[in-house]
Amino acid sequence: MTTLDVTGLVKEFNVGNAVRRDVLRAVDDVSFGLRPGQTVALVGASGSGKSTVARILARLETATAGTVTLDGAPAARRGAGLRAYRRQVQMVFQDPFSSLNPRHTVGYHLARPLRIHGHTRRGPEEEKAVHALLRRVSLTPVERVAAARPHELSGGQRQRVAIARALAPRPSVLLADEPVSMLDVSIRLEILHLIDRLKREDDLAVLYITHDLATARHFASEILVMNKGSIVERGPADDVILRPAHPYTRALADAAPDPLRPRTRTR
Repeated sequence: MTTLDVTGLVKEFNVGNAVRRDVLRAVDDVSFGLRPGQTVALVGASGSGKSTVARILARLETATAGTVTLDGAPAARRGAGLRAYRRQVQMVFQDPFSSLNPRHTVGYHLARPLRIHGHTRRGPEEEKAVHALLRRVSLTPVERVAAARPHELSGGQRQRVAIARALAPRPSVLLADEPVSMLDVSIRLEILHLIDRLKREDDLAVLYITHDLATARHFASEILVMNKGSIVERGPADDVILRPAHPYTRALADAAPDPLRPRTRTR
């Protein structure tokens, strides 16, 4: 049972110009854990530091301080150890179009991680594995989708390809960074239900990053509320959403659309 633990995570960026330099602390003493079969939602407004946390966990950014451990072992930063870590910890990015190379086919995008991580070799075995991944994310007919390029697919289809690519290394941890914010409202729930189904089937530990409290409550067992780089509130999803203790969480809840809330007339 693979677990990922984050302790005292800090990330600072140097900002300013040649005349005046300053330090921006984007992540400030963040700690949490991800467990198999569970979804933890990291919630906050844009600029709160959510995506920076995800990029550190994906080893796309280097933390200024703090530790990230996978099954008790420190996450590697280079070499074979980094490759082994990335096989276990995969990320689904916010924009499916920019995260896929427009020059390559869907089949190439899925075959490459299968080959890199030693799951298949070129030939019929690889083609069969690519088709299996496409079926898992409900993209059919698989032969046509595998031959397509990203611009030939809809936004929802592209995000399904991105999810299939993240599944290819057979990870135990999935980082979903605002995975539906760039998609049409009509298909957002379909993608979230897909991630939830895959979590159950593969016993994945999922970090769901979002500013949408409603979906966080529905799909996560635990919610972490982030503001200005720090976790200001955490707890079971229903408790955080229905009984928020921190003023920032209450402000987020008040700003969320609620069809049952009386509308105020404006003149």
